[in-house]
Amino acid sequence: MTRSYLTTAAMVALCAGATMANATELRLSHQWSNQDVRNAVAQIVADEVAAADVDLDIKIFGSQSLFKAREQYTPLSRGQLDMTVLPLSYAGGQRPEYNLTLMPGLVKNHDHAARLNESPFMESIEATLAEDDVMVLVHGYLAGGFAGKESCMTSPDDVNGQQMRAAGKAFEQMLAGAGASIASMASSEIYNAMQTGVLDGANTSSSSFVSYRIYEQVACYTPPGDYALWFMYQPLLMNKSTFDDLNEDQQAALLAGAEKAQAYYLEEAKKEDAESRRVFEEAGVEIELCPKVGDGVIRRHFEVA
Repeated sequence: MTRSYLTTAAMVALCAGATMANATELRLSHQWSNQDVRNAVAQIVADEVAAADVDLDIKIFGSQSLFKAREQYTPLSRGQLDMTVLPLSYAGGQRPEYNLTLMPGLVKNHDHAARLNESPFMESIEATLAEDDVMVLVHGYLAGGFAGKESCMTSPDDVNGQQMRAAGKAFEQMLAGAGASIASMASSEIYNAMQTGVLDGANTSSSSFVSYRIYEQVACYTPPGDYALWFMYQPLLMNKSTFDDLNEDQQAALLAGAEKAQAYYLEEAKKEDAESRRVFEEAGVEIELCPKVGDGVIRRHFEVA
C-alpha cells in the first residue's frame, strides 16, 4: 500500500516536472522604464501569451538591464536574444536601409504611419529583417520633437553652432547641414549629457522626452502636433528561428497578442504627444509649437535635409 502510494506520488511529481520543463521562456529586452508605452506594448503581448496557457512565458528586461540600447540587434539576429522593442534606426550601422525608418518628413502623422505598415516600403524593410533572421511582431511609429537647454530649437537657424543629439543618420545629417555639431547617443543618455553640458539640444520621441524626464534639463520644448518632422519606427521584433521553433498554439498566441498590442500602440502613440506637452508645461518649460505644413520653417528644414 505504502509502495503503491509512493509510486503514484513519484509519477505525479515527474509529470509535473515534465510540464514545467516543457514551458518555454522567451527573453524580451528594451531600454525604457516600466512606465513607458513601449514597455506596455511588450507587456500586452506577454500577458496575452500567459492567458492563452500554451506553456510559453515572456520575461521582460527593461531599462537596458539585459543589453544596452544600441547593442540589441546583433544578439537578436543571432538568436542570443528572443525579442526586443527597438528604434530600428539604431541598427542602421549594420543595415543602412534601416535609416530610412527615421527620415525628416517621411511620415506626416500617426494615421500616415499606420498606412506605411501595409506599404511596399515596409515590405522592403521586413525583407531586409528576414535576411538577418528577424521578424516584426508589432509595428509602431512614435512622433517626436525638439528640446533646447537654453533656447527653442524650431528652425534650422536655431541649431547653428549648437551641440545636438539626433536619433538617426538622416537627422544627424540634416542638423549638421544646418551648422550643428552632432553627439550620437541613445535617448537614455540625453539627460546626463544635458546635465553635464555635453548637449545643447536634442530630438527624440514624445514618450522618451517624458520617460527620461528631459523636462528637468531644458528651457524650451517643441512637441509634435497635427504634423511632425520627426517620426521613428520602433517595432517589437523577434528572432524568426525562435518563432518557427514554437508550436502552432504558441505561435497563434503570440500573433494574437501582437495584434492587440499593435492597436494599443497606435492609439497610445497619438496620446503621447499631447501628454508630453502637458508634462513639460507643468514643469515650467516654454512650449513652442511645431510649424504647420507649408510653413517657411518646414520648407527650410526640407531644403537642409
